[in-house]
Amino acid sequence: MLSKVPPTRPTLSFAQTSFCLRIWSGKRQRKRNTSNHRVNHVEEASDKIRTLLHTTIAAPSSHSTTPCLAVTPSANSHPLLIDVCAAEGAIPKKWGHDAVEIPGSRSILESLEHASAPWAIVTSGTQPLVTGWLEVMGLAHPKHLVSAEQVAKGKPDPACYKLGAERLGVKSNDVLVLEDAPAGVRAGKAAGYKVVALATTHTVQQLQEAGADWIVYDMRSVTMKDFDQKTGKVVISIKDALVQ
Repeated sequence: MLSKVPPTRPTLSFAQTSFCLRIWSGKRQRKRNTSNHRVNHVEEASDKIRTLLHTTIAAPSSHSTTPCLAVTPSANSHPLLIDVCAAEGAIPKKWGHDAVEIPGSRSILESLEHASAPWAIVTSGTQPLVTGWLEVMGLAHPKHLVSAEQVAKGKPDPACYKLGAERLGVKSNDVLVLEDAPAGVRAGKAAGYKVVALATTHTVQQLQEAGADWIVYDMRSVTMKDFDQKTGKVVISIKDALVQ
């Protein structure tokens, strides 16, 4: 159910049974200083690693045993296997001091945890990367996590979000996705879910073109208002939306 409150209070309330969240901080939100260039290169390297990972899952080579353990580089690269999980897991340890928490992320995670409301993280990163950032930032760990190792195709394919909803026990489309990337927005929409996009990494235009239902500056615009234990309904307030 989607309902608007009177115009004097620019807030939207969306009641749904569950969440798929992508709001761990660090890799995406950056300090506005000279460390940007280095962090950008770290993100680019991480994205390349994940591309290799998804390629291996889709077409396993004779050199790899499991997607997480080994990925074979292309024919033109060095013939050494890449330990994807170890490579991504090292990123938060090496560059965690450059991480900046997305404003509002800690608050909503604590609210969800305190209410025992269902939520999950669905990411294109590997599990060590995600858990590493959560540990560095001191953020709550989800009971359900869908990472790159667990799906054959990454975002914008909707399989990851559908798997997240399945693990949360949600059979309907009553899921709210929080994303910061166009590919993730498209994945959430392709899965049939409502999507709130954070303009922390990409432009409002890019997120709007991807199909986001709402676009906000950061997580301070998204708060949990209520959770009904009997019905499993969570009420989320979205205020100060840049696009809705």
